[in-house]
Amino acid sequence: MGKKGGSRHLKRKPAPKFWPIHRKEYLWATKPKPGPHSLNHSLPLTIILRDILGYAKTRREAKIILSQGKVLVNGKIRKEEAFPVGLMDVISIPDAEATFRLLSHEKGFILHSVKKDESSYRLCRIENKTTITSDSVQLNLHDGTNKLIKIPDRESSSEDIYQVFDVIKVAIPNDEIISKIELAKNSVALITGGKNRGAYGKIIEVEEAPGKKRRLLLATIEDAAGSRFQTILDFIFVIGDSEQSLPMP
Repeated sequence: MGKKGGSRHLKRKPAPKFWPIHRKEYLWATKPKPGPHSLNHSLPLTIILRDILGYAKTRREAKIILSQGKVLVNGKIRKEEAFPVGLMDVISIPDAEATFRLLSHEKGFILHSVKKDESSYRLCRIENKTTITSDSVQLNLHDGTNKLIKIPDRESSSEDIYQVFDVIKVAIPNDEIISKIELAKNSVALITGGKNRGAYGKIIEVEEAPGKKRRLLLATIEDAAGSRFQTILDFIFVIGDSEQSLPMP
């Protein structure tokens, strides 16, 4: 009988290149379970605890830490060693009084330490909008979650304020929408893909090309040093509005 389904195992050599693991020291790597982020856009909790933070020396030690409920992802206790953590997820370890946000970096991902006030929310990019009923719309977010929004008058632009590629702040852990960051000129954005991955700055210009897919429209970003980068909107993640000074991710 032929094989059915995908493999539950992953060797180190074909593992994503941005994973900070030795390729030839051992044979196997932890394969992320199906979840909010795909294999090529996530890190399993085991690798974060052992290879990045150094809280564990072995996989066994990492599993013990997780089984005791000492690690929270977006405000929820996660005990699965292979749980996938992706872009903008907030990882909290109360016993160590440490909180991190996973950000895009030129080599893949980086754990950025955040303060207590910044750990109370996560950022989610709107990937798509789905009409559910005549007065409700479902926002499909980049981390696999969805938000149902009531819009009494769909024709009114003042009520239908959420657009694709805008970013919403979602409270942790109650998942309520706090505010919205619009993808617009002078907004602060992070590049999440392509050769300029990890660069960030203010949006200087967004291409206007009727008939062209919006995901493929070009955006120009200028960093604090004055250098400019150009990439497609699909690789743009807005992290601050036009009134905000350029932050350090």
